[in-house]
Parts: sequence; C-alpha cells; structure tokens
Amino acid sequence: MMRSDSNGSTDSFHSCSSADLTFPPLPSGEYEVFLSFRGPDVRKTFADHLYTSLVRSKFRTFRDEEELEKGGTIGPSLIRAITESKIYIPILTPNYASSKWCLQELAKMVGCWKSGGGAKGQHIILPVFLFVDPRDVRHTESGSYKEAFEEHSQKHDPETVLEWKEALQEVGEMKGYHVTESDGHGSIIDKILTEVELHLGANYALVTDELVGIDSRVDEVVGLLNLDSSTSEKIIGIHGMGGLGKTTLAKAVYDKVSTKFERCYFLENIRDTLSEKNGVSILQNKIISGILRKDFNEAKNASDGIRIIRDRVCRHKLLIVLDDVDEKFQFDDVLGKLNNFSTNSRFLITTRDARGLELLQEYKMFELQEMSPDHSLTLFNKHAFDVDCPPKDYAILSKEFVQAAAGLPLYIKVIGSLLFRMDKIFWEEKLEEFKKISPTKVQERLKISYNELTHNEKQIFLDIACYFIGSQKIYPIFMWEDCDFYPESTIRSLIQRSLIKLQRSRIKGDVLNTFWMHDHIIDLGRAIVREEKNQNPYKRSRIWSNKDAVNMLKHKKGTDCVEVLTVDMEGEDLILTNKEFEKLTMLRYLKVSNARLAGDFKDVLPNLRWLLLESCDSVPSGLYLKKLVRLDLHDCSVGDSWKGWNELKVARKLKAVSLKRCFHLKKVPDFSDCGDLEFLNFDGCRNMRGEVDIGNFKSLRFLYISKTKITKIKGEIGRLLNLKYLSVGDSSLKEVPAGISKLSSLEFLALALTDSYKSDFTEMLPTSLTLLYISNDTQKFCPDTSSENLQRLPNLSNLINLSVLYLIDVGIGEILGLGELKMLEYLSIGRASRIVHLDGLENLVLLQHLRVEGCRILRKLPSLIALTRLQLLWIQDCPLVTEINGMGQLWESLSHLKVVGCSALIGLESLHSMVKLERLLLVGCVLTETMPPSLSMFTKLTELSLCAMPWKQFPDLSNLKNLRVLCMSFCQELIEVPGLDALESLKWLSMEGCRSIRKVPDLSGLKKLKTLDVESCIQLKEVRGLERLESLEELKMSGCESIEELPNLSGLKNLRELLLKGCIQLKEVNGLEGLELTVFEARKRIKAKYVMNSAARYGKQLLTSRSN
Repeated sequence: MMRSDSNGSTDSFHSCSSADLTFPPLPSGEYEVFLSFRGPDVRKTFADHLYTSLVRSKFRTFRDEEELEKGGTIGPSLIRAITESKIYIPILTPNYASSKWCLQELAKMVGCWKSGGGAKGQHIILPVFLFVDPRDVRHTESGSYKEAFEEHSQKHDPETVLEWKEALQEVGEMKGYHVTESDGHGSIIDKILTEVELHLGANYALVTDELVGIDSRVDEVVGLLNLDSSTSEKIIGIHGMGGLGKTTLAKAVYDKVSTKFERCYFLENIRDTLSEKNGVSILQNKIISGILRKDFNEAKNASDGIRIIRDRVCRHKLLIVLDDVDEKFQFDDVLGKLNNFSTNSRFLITTRDARGLELLQEYKMFELQEMSPDHSLTLFNKHAFDVDCPPKDYAILSKEFVQAAAGLPLYIKVIGSLLFRMDKIFWEEKLEEFKKISPTKVQERLKISYNELTHNEKQIFLDIACYFIGSQKIYPIFMWEDCDFYPESTIRSLIQRSLIKLQRSRIKGDVLNTFWMHDHIIDLGRAIVREEKNQNPYKRSRIWSNKDAVNMLKHKKGTDCVEVLTVDMEGEDLILTNKEFEKLTMLRYLKVSNARLAGDFKDVLPNLRWLLLESCDSVPSGLYLKKLVRLDLHDCSVGDSWKGWNELKVARKLKAVSLKRCFHLKKVPDFSDCGDLEFLNFDGCRNMRGEVDIGNFKSLRFLYISKTKITKIKGEIGRLLNLKYLSVGDSSLKEVPAGISKLSSLEFLALALTDSYKSDFTEMLPTSLTLLYISNDTQKFCPDTSSENLQRLPNLSNLINLSVLYLIDVGIGEILGLGELKMLEYLSIGRASRIVHLDGLENLVLLQHLRVEGCRILRKLPSLIALTRLQLLWIQDCPLVTEINGMGQLWESLSHLKVVGCSALIGLESLHSMVKLERLLLVGCVLTETMPPSLSMFTKLTELSLCAMPWKQFPDLSNLKNLRVLCMSFCQELIEVPGLDALESLKWLSMEGCRSIRKVPDLSGLKKLKTLDVESCIQLKEVRGLERLESLEELKMSGCESIEELPNLSGLKNLRELLLKGCIQLKEVNGLEGLELTVFEARKRIKAKYVMNSAARYGKQLLTSRSN
C-alpha cells in the first residue's frame, strides 16, 4: 500500500501513470494480495512496478489510494482488506519504520498470519527487503530502524511499540527477497509473481485490459461461429504465426459468447500436453472435468475417453476451445466423431499450422493478421507506461519500438514490460539492441516451429531469414531447385506453418510475389545461424554481417563451412582476387557490391549456383560456371568485350540472366548456347541496340527489355509456349511482336507505347493473360506528341482469366469486350480522352477496385448493381458524369468511395445504405437530394471529406466514433456542423474556406485532435474549447477576420505550429510563453510573448517566426 508522509507529496512519473489511475473498489472477499510500502521510498519505482505487474497478471491486489494523505489509525475497510487477502507483501525500506501507518498494517498482517496457522496457514507473507538488511529489520534497537523507534517510544504507548517491534522481528526472520542497489528489479518482480502464482494457482483471465483493437476481430470470429442456427460446420480455426495473439483472441471470443452455451471449457497448450506420455488421455480427462465441473480421471486410454465423452459430454450444447494444436492433432482421436456432438455445439481451435485442420471436412478458418500501428502503439503504451498516452519525451522512442515490433503483440508486451519505468538512456540502448535481435524468450517460442522443420525447410527458411526478405520468389528459386531443396513444396509448407508469407502481387501466380517474415522470425533464423559456430563467424553456413564478410575476405579466413555470402566493399581499398575466395569451396550464393575484382578466378567457387554483382567497376573472368544457374550483373561496368560472355557457353545449367542498367553494353550478348534459359532481363540497358534473338529459348518464361534501344524481338515469339511475363515498355520496338496471340502461358503483358509504334494494336491477345498494362509514354518522354497514337485495341472478350487491367493515357474510344472479362478484379482507366462509354462494366461481378479518372467526355457509368464485391470506387475529373446507378447494392462490400471533380453529378443513389464505408471523399458534388440528414449509419468511417458542398447545414456527425480525419473545406454556405463535438477519435479537422460559418460546437471533448485548420473562415468569431485540446500540434487560423480573442493557450503543451496571419481583429495571444513553437505566423500588431524551439533539440533545419 502506498503512503505519503504528512509534509510531502508523491510526484507521479507522468500525469497518466499507473500510480495515479484509480481502480474501482472490489466487493469484500475479492482481494488476493495486499501490498504495504512507504510511498516516498518506492512509489515511483519498485512498488508501482510490482503492483502493476500483479494487476496485469490478474491477481486482485489491494492498495488504499484514498488514504494516501491521511494519518491516524487504519480503518475497518483496510482491516477487512488485510483479513481477506491470502498473500501479504510488505516492502521494507530504510524508512519503512518511520511510518506508524505501515507498522499498523504490518502488525495486522502478522496477526492474521499467526491466527490463520502461521507458515502452514491460510495467509502467506512474502517480505521484500529493499535496500535494507533483514538483520536491521529484526533488531530495531541497533539497526537502521533504531532512530524511528526512539521517536515512536515518545509518542505511542509501550504496548503498541512492542507489538510493532515483534511484527518486524517476525517478518525479519522470514525467507523473503533481499534487493540491493545493484539488483535488477525486473528479475525480482518476476520471482515474486512466480511465487504468488504458485500459492494462488494460475489465474488465467479470459479477457484482459490489454485487448487493444480486438473488437473487430472478435466480431468476425463470432460471425463465423454462426450462433443463431444449427450447422454442420461446428469448428472454427484461428490460424496465424506464433505471438500474434491467437490465444488472446480465442479467450475474448470465449468470454463474449460463453453465456450462450450450456457448458464451456477452454483448454490451453494442447501441443505440449499431447507430447507427454498418455497425452491424449490427459486431454480427455481435462475436457471431461471442465465440462462436468468436477475432478475426473477415469479415462485410462484414448478409446475409454472417447466413450465417456460420447456418453456424458456430447448431449450438452458446448463451447470448447482447443488452444495451440499442431498438425499432429487429430480431432477424432481425442474427442471422437464430430457428428456425435449437438449441432448447436461449437469448437474454436487455434493453430500455427493450418494443416492441423485440413483433415477435417467441415471447418471455417480465420487468419489472424498483425496489429495495426495505432493499436500496436496503444498496447505498447499499456506495457511501457501502464497508460494510453506516453510522456511526450518518450513519444518518438515509443514509435520506434512499435515499428520494430511489426504488429506482433507478444513482442510488444515483452519490450514494453522490459522498458517499464526505465530511464531514457536504457531505452536508447535497448532500441539498438532490439533492432539487432529479439528477446530470447520470444525466440524460444518461435523456435518450436523451426525444430519441427525438415532439412530442406530449414535451409530455405534460413536463406530467407538471412537474405531474401522482400525478394521476389523467382530470384532464389533456381538455386534452391538445383540444390534439391524442392522449393515449391517447401515454401508451401513454411507458409502453412506461418513462418513466412508471400506478399501477393496483382498478377495471379506467385513467382513475382515477395517473401515476408515477421522481424522476430528473421531474428530467430539469424540467431540459429550464429549458434552454429558461436565464436567463429567464418565457420557459419551464412554470413550476412558486412563487417564479418569484409574481415573474412581481407584476412583470407574463408572456410568450406560458408554456403551463402554477401559483401559490400564500398569504402574499402581491397581489390578482390581469387585468393580471397579460394577456401570458399562450398559457396552456392555470392553477392558482391561496390567492389573492384581483378585477375583470373579459375578453379575457385566450384559449387557456385548464383553470382550477383552490383555496382562493380570490373567483372572477373575465368569463373567456374558449370554449376551456375543464375547470373545477375546490375549497374556494373561490363562491356561487350568481357571475356565472360564466351565463358558462359559452358554454363549449360544457366537458367536466369539479369543485366539491369549495364550502360556500357551496346549489343545483346549471345546466350544461344544456354538453351535452358527461363529468365532474361535487359531492363535499363539504355545503350543496348539491335535485336534480341529468342529463337533458341524454348524454356523462356520471363523477358524484360524495357528502357532499351532494342528494335526487334527476333524469332517466332509464338513458339515460346512457356513465356509468362513480357515487358517491353519504353523500348524502341517498331511494333507489337507478331504471334503474341500464340503465347498460351502469357500472364503479364506490359506495353508502354511511344511514337515509334506505326500501327494499331489489333492482334488478339492470349486467353492466359491475368494482367494487361498499356500506357502511353509519348506524353512522358515527348510532351509535344499527341497522346492519341493508339486509337484501337483488340477485342478483349477472350481474356477470360484477366484480373488486372490498366489503360493509361490512350486515345481509344471504347473497350471492346469489356463485359466478357468475368475474372476482372482491378480496373483502372486514366486520362482516356476519347472514352465515351464503358459498356459491359455492369457484368464484371468479381470487380473489387474501379478507378475512372480524367475521362472528360464520359457521360454515364453503367449500373453497378451486380458488382457486389466492389470495395473501392474512385471517380475523378469526369465532369459530364451525371449519375452513378446501382450503388444501393454495394452496401455490404464498399469500403472506399471517392468522387472528385464530377461537377454534373446530382446524386449518389442509396448513399445512406453504405454502412461499411471506411473512407468517404466527395469533393465538388451537388448532392442535396441524396445526402442523408445524419451520418449515424456510417459507424465504420475513419476518414470523411465532404468539400466544396453547397450546404448550409452539415449532416449530423455525432455517431461517427471511429472518425479520425474530417475535411469540410470550402463549403462556403455552411453555417452549422451538428455532432462535431462528439468525435472523440478525431485527429485531423479542416474547415478551411467555410466563409459563412460563425461558430462551431464546443471542441473540448476532442482530446486526440492534432490538427485544426479553420483558415479563411472569415465570419468565425470563436472556437470554444480550444484551450483544452491537449493533443493539438497544429492550429491554422490565418484569415479568420472576425476572431477577436483567443483563450489562454498555455495548456496546449504539444502545439508546434500556430498560424494567425490575417486575423485583423485579434489584438493579443496569451499563454505562449511555455510552449515550444516551431512556426508562428501573426500580424505585427498582435501582442504575444513566445519562445521559439531550439533547432538542435528538435532537429529542425528552419524555425520561423513570420509576421505580416
């Protein structure tokens, strides 16, 4: 319990710190732990940290906040709290004995402990000796407590003083926690928590106060449970990487819906239990005990357990949560047949590996994603500060830690807890440390998945973790194939185990998708490699540390352990020769950047599969190339005379060549002897001229010749039956390659047209296309050339697989066959000046994104009634469009709606029904007839822009609790904005140019508002509540000619920018002295005392104080 002496106060760490939060009193009988300590000694450090840790662990802990400033004797409520608590934790400090209040508490605790049976009784005392020797506690006549008791003897009766001394002697004899100045508080508190849990038992709460941003996820899972009907789909799986919060989500769902079932049970750690001897029977007995609500241990084997579950459990309407199962878990082996259970029963299963549920025929899957940055920051603040708002001097560091955590709740909690109550130097040191490697405990949890991988899975996992994050799958796959790692099946397995992700490109087919790993999994992979040879980095399989790589080459310490090596030699004097590489006999991947390589590399690197050189002044010759499958020379000074072109003739395994931005190349190299080439990239070789001969490349899948002077693709392109990706943008091709219609595997076609095209593009395109991108680079590179050089496209009706279509800056009048593109998901038409109609658009039932921009003679869009999957609708600068029909049917799907510069538009059908909108932007539209009087139905809106509207009254905003951005600029007739004062989540508000508005609602409730822009509101007389906007950073009021006075702004501690130019009636601004402004603009006649921010302190290059 916290105490303050009569003469002093206890300053809080921050105005929002845990020490100052008030917790609602619990009813009698609810306390488990009683804390006693003297406030001035430990309030801001150990005690507060311990109390917060106990509460977070859901131990009901008592401390009497109301008695902080009181003296006298302890009252009945405090005595009741001590009596009812099971565990007492007195924190004995050097000045503890000076407080008679603390001594009264201690005497009562010892009395209860004795009357309850002492050491074997119902009460337990866990003393903490904080910077005090237990001997001094025991011996009050001679130790550090001597002086305090001499004073007590003069003020209190001998019997009371003796009772206090005996209590201290009793506690001083007990085994406790002796904390010295050099001990870390965190480890001691962890030990105390462990002992408390041991005595009280695990106290797992189903929902905690740490559930940040979980509501929408809970709602989604509850929806999948389909509680209102009987169904054969009784099982819902929550799938995701370790540490994302699957268990927390499952607990929250359980807490929300458990009252709808007759019996419920939450069973944790399934995977660990199954690994035990008789694990199945143990699980069965736990489930039976939980459902029947009594101890049960009668299931001796699996079949016995299934029989008992069938006979005694299945008849109930059940909710059973099975937490942390793996692919070894078999539902039938543990619980029996699913159809034995009531159709109203439900099972919620969490798993890292989705394969654990694939054998079940009837289940639904929910994939848990990472936390958003805002929710991550909120969760971090709860752990680092025990509040939602961090101290301002920790705000930037907090965001950096959150960014490093990448949305993983487990990591956020670990970091936040470690940093709790630590000073800034500690934070900065830990930030550097955490950027390099995550905490060991996190790695140990993640390593569970790694240990179960096969050899091939481990090799590819470690390669990705160390090198290929953000790389497209196509790059390393050739190497992995040649090493017999079977990458397709292996990558699929790693994805299922939630160890990696492939971030999807807009092209169907995943070879251009990029690898993604959570930061902690990256750290895990790299830590595993470091453990291979902890003291000798040159004997590890992979070297990615540039310092280690450079040192190894400088000192010629390479070994045959190294398989993968990347090195950047920028700033190094060393010229690399074969001597530096001769010991690297097992190297399969080598990446060298910014190096000078010289000499003959004959007989070195005999196992090299992939060579990547970047920005190298020279490229070596004599390389052993018989096993080479991929060669990348990017930004290298390699020319037509390089000897390596001849040497590549022996590279019969070569499958990929990329020569991006090799400006010295003037001719297309001859790769005719490399008949297995699948990937050829000359992108950016701006001086490369002539023809590219593809006649011998029967296996070619990728061909990129953009930004070259290549004039022709020689050979029958139609014979390249494996070609999937063809990019010929900004080249010197005279025509679209003939025979393109025969490319039966082509998925991606990008044409950036210039004036070199002499004919229309009329040849039919192959049906295999999934992405078609056609733009006019004439306007980009030849501004004086007409953009209408391409006025015809072939009929697209045969493109039955097309999912993405971009048409930018083309002069076509119509899109033939548009309505037949049944698989189209993304359609973007930009600046198509001749488009007059979009016939067939109404048939694109799978369309998710529709963007129509700059079609200046387009008058009407077809009805959107059938586009029930449309999520984004963007109509911009189409001044003749008068209506958008069919929007009423989009209410379930549409989340983003943007209509800008459509001056003829008179209405938006059924806008009021778009209840799932998250972003709504309407600018310059006349919508009087269709705009609802209230926006209360748009509860999901986070961004709302209704600008340049001819309204006098804005629709009611009061129900938009999630709104963060609101823009109503240039609504020149606007005089009223109802509900503005209720937008508690609002961070950005602009009313610029609302020339008729005179007043706005009281804004004092907008505690999160950071930017307020009311510039050029010439009739605005006041902004009520302005002085209470504690988060405000930018206040823009220039041109507010009617503002006569402002409130005192001293409370706006975060204000950095204040613009008051043109406020001709304003005479004075008060309260700026304590603010740290970076920009202040005002008339010279305005009286204001202010201090500009320090450039060095805040990193600003220019601080301004401008006047007019």
